[in-house]
Amino acid sequence: MSKLPSKRAETLGGYIVHGIPFPVDTDTESLAFLKRLAPLQIEQDYKITYLHSYGQDSPWFAALSNKKLLANREPESSYTYATPRGHDIYSGAETEWIDITDRQAQVHAFTVCHFGSEEFLPETPFVLALVEFEDVDTLLLTRLMGLNPDDASLDWIGMTVIPKFLRNSQLKPTDVYFVPKMN
Repeated sequence: MSKLPSKRAETLGGYIVHGIPFPVDTDTESLAFLKRLAPLQIEQDYKITYLHSYGQDSPWFAALSNKKLLANREPESSYTYATPRGHDIYSGAETEWIDITDRQAQVHAFTVCHFGSEEFLPETPFVLALVEFEDVDTLLLTRLMGLNPDDASLDWIGMTVIPKFLRNSQLKPTDVYFVPKMN
């Protein structure tokens, strides 16, 4: 029979705590103080490794990392989605991938974001745009760069834009962004 440890092994780390109130005497009257003790609060960093699958959208992200922009087309109606969609919204039929990297694109609408999530907060203000592609039925929400957000103008609507891709793919929708096409 193996001998059970008599003491739990301790490791380095944990918290350095100062001045947590606790009665010096441990009689019943002194311990009653604990019922009135405010809850202890601990702030700590928390890290988790998250495994995420892009599932049917994987070809779209693979294309971005190869400097290509894909769309999905319904085989029967030819209705085309600028964002990945594996199946027809009405019939459930599988869509087909098409390359729209070199299609004419223009700004359909835009907004200047002065606030953002934690990831984008350091980049504020930035411009989000809905981009319209030739022969594509839906719009793509993306970043519009190369323009000063402080100079936002309705003249930007209809502006011809071209896709640009991050050199080092992050496998995120932000791997593609658009800039004005220089004539």
